[in-house]
Amino acid sequence: MIGPGTVMEGSFSFAGFTRIDGHLRGDVDVKGQVVIGESARLASNMTGESITVGGVVRGDVLASESLVVLSTGIVIGDCVTGRIKADEGCVIHGKITICHDKEKWNEIVGEHKDRRVVNRGSDR
Repeated sequence: MIGPGTVMEGSFSFAGFTRIDGHLRGDVDVKGQVVIGESARLASNMTGESITVGGVVRGDVLASESLVVLSTGIVIGDCVTGRIKADEGCVIHGKITICHDKEKWNEIVGEHKDRRVVNRGSDR
């Protein structure tokens, strides 16, 4: 758990259930379920199995099983997921790709991560 008021920067990797209520900058990779609380503010590309967004995520979200964006949630970035639920009032600004096939999922995620590397290189 990353509590409210916590500010962290870097690349993060977590195993199991993770709840974020603070502020993060940097890529987040979770082997499990992720809950982004209402007070959370992330400038992060996120990868996880099941991701629930109640706060703000500026970055791409890759959720292999499911993505839930609550009414208080804002995602500014592309979403790739097995299934999505978006509550009334949420904001998603980006491309949404739904993929159920594991082989196709791996292909899409690989291409997506390759684009990130290319885009980072063009920022320099």
